[in-house]
Amino acid sequence: MADQPTTRREFLQTGVVAGAAVSLAKTLFAAQEQREGGIPTRPLGNTGENVSILSLGGWHIGQAAKDNGEEFATKLMHEAIDNGLNFFDNAWDYHNGYSEEVMGKALKGGKRDDVFLMTKICERDYKGAMANLDESLKRLQTDHLDLWQFHEMVYDNDPDWVFEKGGIKAAIEAQKAGKVRHIGFTGHKDPSIHLKMLGKPHTWASAQMPINACDWHFRSFAKEVVPVCLEKGVGVIGMKSLGGGSGILVQEGVLTGPECLKYALSQPIASLVTGIINQRDLDQAIKVGRDFKPLTDDELDRILQKVAPVAGDGRHELFKTSKRFDGPHHRKQHGFPLDVNS
Repeated sequence: MADQPTTRREFLQTGVVAGAAVSLAKTLFAAQEQREGGIPTRPLGNTGENVSILSLGGWHIGQAAKDNGEEFATKLMHEAIDNGLNFFDNAWDYHNGYSEEVMGKALKGGKRDDVFLMTKICERDYKGAMANLDESLKRLQTDHLDLWQFHEMVYDNDPDWVFEKGGIKAAIEAQKAGKVRHIGFTGHKDPSIHLKMLGKPHTWASAQMPINACDWHFRSFAKEVVPVCLEKGVGVIGMKSLGGGSGILVQEGVLTGPECLKYALSQPIASLVTGIINQRDLDQAIKVGRDFKPLTDDELDRILQKVAPVAGDGRHELFKTSKRFDGPHHRKQHGFPLDVNS
C-alpha cells in the first residue's frame, strides 16, 4: 500500500512542531485585528508593527505599469490602499529599478504615510548595500524604509557573505541613521538556508519564504522554518501562494486562486505578498482578505489532499530545485550565466 501524505493535523500532533510554536501560532491568529470593511492586520513578529495580511507585490506592479501604463498601476495601488491593503513589497532589482520608480510616483503627495513600505537589498557587501539603499530611497521618493530585506538568500553561502562582506553592517548603520526601521531577509530555495540566516548573530524582524499548499509536501518552509521564526519572534512573510510566479496550481486546475490565498493566509504568517497585475487580481485579493478568518483544520487538510498527488516531487515548485527562477542579478553575483535554464 502506498504511503499516504501527512495531513496538517497529523503533523501538528506528532510533536515535530514544538508545542510552543503551535501556541504562538494561535496567539498570532488571536492578535489579528479586523478592520470594518477592510483588510485585517497581524503583528509583524516582535517589531511592534501591525501590517495588512496581504502585501502588494512590487515585481507585479512594475509589470502592470509595463503592460498598461503607469497611470493604471497607480490606480491599482491607490485602490489597494483605500481598501486597507497597505503593506507594499518591492526590491532594488525588480525590472531594473522600474518597479521602485513606479511605486515612488504613486506614493508621493501624502500616500507614503499610508503604507508600510518594504524593499529589498541585493548586494552582500557594505559598499554595494549602501549604494542599493541610496538608489532605492531615491526611486521610492522617501527618506526611510519601514522594512529592508536581504533579497534572495538562495545559495548556501549567501548568509555567510552577508556577514563576512559587510552587508549586515550597512543595514545596521542605516537603521541607526533612521533610513531603515526594520531588517529582514528573503529566499525561495531551501529551508536550510533560512535556518542558517536565523542562526546568525542578528535579531531579524522578518523572514520571507514560499507558503503554499505544495510546500507542505516538499522541502517545506512551513514545517521547518515557520516554527523557528515563531519561537524567535521573527515575522513570517509568505510568497508564491499560487505555486510560483506563473500561478501554475491555478492554471492546471488543481486549486482556485481564492483557495490558494485562503490556504496561505491560514498559516501563521504576518502577511502574504500577492501579485497584482490587473483589476481582477486586486478584486480577488480584496474579496479574500476582507474580514478574513483562517480556515479550519479540516478545510486545510482537504486542500492538502487535493495537491498531494502533484506536490511531493516538487514539479510545481521548481524555484526550489532550479536556477531558472533565481534573479539575474544574483546569478551574476555567483558567477552563473544569465540564461540558466536548469
